[in-house]
Amino acid sequence: MTYLDILLHIDSYPKPTPDLAIDEAIAIAAQFGGKITGLAVEVIIPMRSNRLADYLIGLSAIADGEEARSRKASQEGLKHFTSHAKAANVFDAAISARVNHFDVADYVAKLARTRDLCILPLVGGYDGQLEVAKSVVFSSGRPMLIFRSGEVGGLVVGPNLVVVAWDGSHNAARALADALPILALAKQVRILSVLDDKPDVEINQGADAQRHLMMHGVPASLDEVKSDGQAIGSVLDRYVQQHKPDLLVMGAYGHSRAREFLLGGATEHTLNDPPCPVLLSH
Repeated sequence: MTYLDILLHIDSYPKPTPDLAIDEAIAIAAQFGGKITGLAVEVIIPMRSNRLADYLIGLSAIADGEEARSRKASQEGLKHFTSHAKAANVFDAAISARVNHFDVADYVAKLARTRDLCILPLVGGYDGQLEVAKSVVFSSGRPMLIFRSGEVGGLVVGPNLVVVAWDGSHNAARALADALPILALAKQVRILSVLDDKPDVEINQGADAQRHLMMHGVPASLDEVKSDGQAIGSVLDRYVQQHKPDLLVMGAYGHSRAREFLLGGATEHTLNDPPCPVLLSH
């Protein structure tokens, strides 16, 4: 498996994806040897008829203004993506859509289902992006790469160190399989197990994952740490701060119910405050 078919979500509202993040996603696609599609979604803000609100504060005019702002950001982001992706010889397509603000997350997840990887750059104060991330990772059936702009240098030039969070679960196994194209590029791979986080995580838990990677020509070392009573998210943060990986690979835990996502502790922590670029699979 390789990431030949990559989708980039270009946000337009409330904060647009910066040009730098778009350029970084393009460079990542080039590093992976794939082609990339840019998806820019212009939001439609649904309004209930309210004459009093219109009279007092011009509610309809406010909504129209926000939609126009989203439209402009969508057009500008897609224009930048198209020119730079073509220049890098990784351009596949540019998709523009108008979608109800509350349906953007589902729409992105739907398009991600027929891609090898969905890239989602994160912008500060990203509540809307968080919903998109949850929907993609739990509803698309495909891996998702999240990162903050300016923190992906290793992925752009080729990763030096990739860490795989491993607890032996099917979610971790899915993430391991989905990450193989990146692991094959890494100079160093570490398999991380937190021994006292879950009752079924045993000493030498990662040995078979290590064997599996060796079968794919990817040598990996094993790291086993104890949480010492800390939340799993804090343990991951501490490990990342110590080892400075270019990427963290982990399975996503949770499920959706009535459009709300119930997340596991590590997943919620990582989506809200990723310690480094993260590849998530479910």
